[in-house]
Amino acid sequence: MVVSETNGAKPSTGIKVIIVGAGFGGLTAAIECIRQGHTPVIYESFPELKVLGDIISFGPNAGRIFYRWSDGAVSKLMRTLSIDLTDYGFNIHKYDTGEIVINQKTPPRDETAPNFNGHRGELHEVVFNYAKEIGVEINLGCRVENYWETEEAAGIFLDDGTKITGDVVIGSDGVRSKARTLVLGYEDKPKSSGYAVFRAWFSNKDMIADPETKQFCENGDTFNGWIGPDVHFLFSTIKNGSDCCWVLTHRDDHDIAESWSYPGQLVDVYKVIEDWDPMCKRIVSKTPEEKLVDWKLVYRDPLPNWVSGYGTAPGHGRIALLGDAAHPFLPTSAQGATQALEDGVTMAILLRKAGKGNIRGALRAYQDVRYERVKQVQKTGETTRDMWHNADWEKVKKNPESIQFPREDWIFKFDAEKHAEEVGDEVIQKASVKVSC
Repeated sequence: MVVSETNGAKPSTGIKVIIVGAGFGGLTAAIECIRQGHTPVIYESFPELKVLGDIISFGPNAGRIFYRWSDGAVSKLMRTLSIDLTDYGFNIHKYDTGEIVINQKTPPRDETAPNFNGHRGELHEVVFNYAKEIGVEINLGCRVENYWETEEAAGIFLDDGTKITGDVVIGSDGVRSKARTLVLGYEDKPKSSGYAVFRAWFSNKDMIADPETKQFCENGDTFNGWIGPDVHFLFSTIKNGSDCCWVLTHRDDHDIAESWSYPGQLVDVYKVIEDWDPMCKRIVSKTPEEKLVDWKLVYRDPLPNWVSGYGTAPGHGRIALLGDAAHPFLPTSAQGATQALEDGVTMAILLRKAGKGNIRGALRAYQDVRYERVKQVQKTGETTRDMWHNADWEKVKKNPESIQFPREDWIFKFDAEKHAEEVGDEVIQKASVKVSC
């Protein structure tokens, strides 16, 4: 594929961008760097691509980014792997009676800004393969031991002692990022959010064999949610009903010091939904226990800095955090991965605008452009969860729309590329003044 023809690539900037982590955020940053004329190189610890995980959501603000890749070809492929709720919508049930309080209609589809809900591993594979197709160098099986930077360069050390040098390093290595400690100057430990999620993805084999549950698999894709006190249960069927997935968010104060993801046990799930609509237990009972994950939701206080050498952060201003490494999200925001994509787009554009001679100005501008928006979007994860978990059912009866999943224009209609192009020069100029002071 000729990138300049299909991807709108800009002339070469001569900037080498080292990206640690080949998740959605790291891959998007690399793809956008190609588009903006930089040379990205990814280093990822996993030795091979594996289609792992369960459901992931991308809002229209992410779909707008995907659509620009290869003239819509990437988003078209992702559409075939994602849930289609055009006709079905989202049925919201009261937890105990099972009654459908409201059917939240699916907004009209905009192919230039699509919404995707699908299997994390399958959608990741599409983005991974596209990145390779357009020439992104991806090094798998490379464990990063440390980061380094000087006034003139930045890079990483691999576990075999290899020193990698570039102009800028992006730490997109998730919630346990090693770059975070370097950028902050101290170790930022995770805390329990007070909640956990049981989650599973499995075939419809047992669901469709049961007369009580086959309705969810015989009529295309479905999405149902049961809302209760401090608990919500979301269940989807996807790929025309062939695959099933569910998530159950509930109170949990488990110690997350060592790990926050464990094999789940169905007996523990049944305890949470003991007095609920029997349909919930019937759905859960079709889940192969080996497919069940018990995921403790952690959070971090908002990081004061995402960029080295900025504010109170030590360093030379050539290392930046992106995605979960900078701002972990609760799943009820349905925006965690999308915000990582917006980070990658913004970073690549600002690096082009600032140029190789002003890396520090570009990275500071990246934080300045993104920080307040991300902070506000993060809050929606808590507000949505609390709106559901503390529902006043008498008020909901009078106004069923009050229980709907929020779809806010300021989040969904945002165009990260357009915004960075519009404000980039001014923000870089202000950030560069700070650099020279």
